[in-house]
Amino acid sequence: MTAHPDVFGSVRLGYLVIETNRFADWRRFGTDAVGMHHDDLGTGLMRFRLDDHECRFLLRRGPAEDVVAIGWHLDDHTTFEQIEARVRLHGVPAVQGTAEEAKLRGVERLLRFPGPKGIAQEICTTPVTSSEPLKTHPLKMLASGWVTGDSGMGHVALTSARPTLMRGYFSTVFDARLTDCIDETISGVKLKIRFLRVNERHHSIAIAAVRGLPVDPVRTRVQHLNIQAASLDDLARSYERVHELGFDMALSVGQHTNDKELSYYARTPSGFEWEVGWNPLVVDETTWEPSTHQGISIWGHRPVGQTITDKLEQFRLGARSLAHPEKTVPALSGTGIPDD
Repeated sequence: MTAHPDVFGSVRLGYLVIETNRFADWRRFGTDAVGMHHDDLGTGLMRFRLDDHECRFLLRRGPAEDVVAIGWHLDDHTTFEQIEARVRLHGVPAVQGTAEEAKLRGVERLLRFPGPKGIAQEICTTPVTSSEPLKTHPLKMLASGWVTGDSGMGHVALTSARPTLMRGYFSTVFDARLTDCIDETISGVKLKIRFLRVNERHHSIAIAAVRGLPVDPVRTRVQHLNIQAASLDDLARSYERVHELGFDMALSVGQHTNDKELSYYARTPSGFEWEVGWNPLVVDETTWEPSTHQGISIWGHRPVGQTITDKLEQFRLGARSLAHPEKTVPALSGTGIPDD
């Protein structure tokens, strides 16, 4: 097949769409605990902001209690057309978003196509910025700021029983590169986690898989989301607010082995986890070489409040996943990626 232009560096994680019926809990979690800026759009819709972009998280009413779409901001219309062409070339259906859908996401141009685990992938151009300052809004943002910029916002972590196919998908569509891997053992179960980048941010996608077993131990399509706090003080204060407001903490504060990010993990009203992090390293493409780390943390990240019942439920979900094959997009999942 003819080589296509490489879009690496022209792609960044832009926004996420979450479907939930727990609007009151999400408003408290996002605004009062995590500290984001909240905009109420009326019945069945609300958004959170991290910066001057109109939308970083779009919440719509529905039963999924999960992330249903990942939005990728692209540098320009040329990159948009290059990605659209490769998706269609592989025979995968792609649908232009309506003007209303684009408006809700705060973008100019929108295209949607199937993604791993049934999570729609959306590409867009020209994010709309808001003239409403974060600090003077009546529902003022509690954090001093969040790190986004040219690297986009945070990352999304997925569990998969088909990690090679999932990695192949993001490589085929976005020219994602392997940053590094982590080998971890939790309660006797061996995991391998692959970290993929689409720009200088250490990773925008993480893929965790149980080694040697085709099971997925997580109910939700995503295991966790990450956003990056502007300061250590913001991280500490949000951790304290999560506790004070009674939201479940999944993992205590700790530091990761690979990207050196300091972070904690809270449990969202929808059940997946939300990582607030600070100060991850930035990849230098001229010197970076992938490596494998042992264990996810240098220190900390201890489970909080996990019981035997929780562990049994995790094993039950893993067994149930054997009877429900994971949704993949074979046409976009590549074939030449080694199973590292």
